[in-house]
Amino acid sequence: MSEKTSTKSTGLEGIVAGQSIISQVDPTGDKLTYCGYDAHELADKSCYEEVAYLLIMGRLPSQSELEQFKSQLVKERKVEEPVRKLFTQLTPDSHPMDRLRTVVSFSSMFDPDNGDNSYEANIRKAIRLVAKMPAFVAGSFLIPEGKELLESNPEFSHAKYFLHLLTGKEPDDFFVKVFDASLILYAEHGFNASTFAGRVTMGTQSDIYSGVTSSIGTLKGPLHGGANEKAMEMLLEIGEPSKAESWVREALAQKKKIMGFGHRVYKTQDSRAPLLKELNKKLSEHLGNTRWYEIGDTVERILKEEKKLFPNVDFPCASLYYLLGLPIQVYTPIFAAARTAGWCAHDIEQSENNRLIRPQCDYVGESNLQYTPIDERK
Repeated sequence: MSEKTSTKSTGLEGIVAGQSIISQVDPTGDKLTYCGYDAHELADKSCYEEVAYLLIMGRLPSQSELEQFKSQLVKERKVEEPVRKLFTQLTPDSHPMDRLRTVVSFSSMFDPDNGDNSYEANIRKAIRLVAKMPAFVAGSFLIPEGKELLESNPEFSHAKYFLHLLTGKEPDDFFVKVFDASLILYAEHGFNASTFAGRVTMGTQSDIYSGVTSSIGTLKGPLHGGANEKAMEMLLEIGEPSKAESWVREALAQKKKIMGFGHRVYKTQDSRAPLLKELNKKLSEHLGNTRWYEIGDTVERILKEEKKLFPNVDFPCASLYYLLGLPIQVYTPIFAAARTAGWCAHDIEQSENNRLIRPQCDYVGESNLQYTPIDERK
């Protein structure tokens, strides 16, 4: 599309705003790929560390490269003392995403590569951000609530470490596998609002911490993040499988919005939702508690029948996280932690192939107004 072409679209819907090799979102709902690899296959066979490497480096690692990358992540988990002190200054009545945004922004001052925006420095900063995000999420949530942030166990994988911090318990392998898959499926999704916000920031030749901070602020908005929290609150309100159908039909009659359904890009189903639903079912059966799965299945069936609406990634993830014992308030911060690898990948890509992102707008206000001195105005 040439620069002289004028294409109008509110919210940039349908507008191609750039090129990327990081992911491809199929609007029909059939497929999501990361650097050419099927995200579903990655969620089934890979681990978050390998996917983070893929997104940031643009290729899958060898065994030795993966082990080195894992070691780097473990090494960079440590949170600097000033950041730990900041946790204690955050107020418990503030939004968890406000806390996370503040911590990420503040932590940039203690990055040894602060001020260096070279490709090599951005790679190092991306690794640090991915490594520290579990502690940033857990610390900014737990410490203001008067709870303790546990120390890192270097033997734990990224997903196991994250679960351990949030629950205070050492999770079993099945819990880790389910959570790991959810992190992978949340890791990247094209030019979504938060990713694009980060790219706009990086397009000004700002730094990667500013890019991620912009992304977190954008994800806080309920039209982008938070659907998994609202979906779980809805399931809790329904309470029992026997009440699900009547609750949903009454909600539809009252034209209430059912959270966790529909997507700005996908025209049919969210390609990530079926896999997470299957993991949700397995986890429910593993725990001997299928209540939330049954309620969700009924809600999904009625929305499909009545409105031709399909669940997005947030709907099955809501009760999956609830079954893992995770506090509802941190569902969106977990999303942010998972998406950090994708955000950083896009920020680096934008920086390396940069052009300032500066769209035009149609002016629709009044014209040719005459200035009236202030003492003559009514």
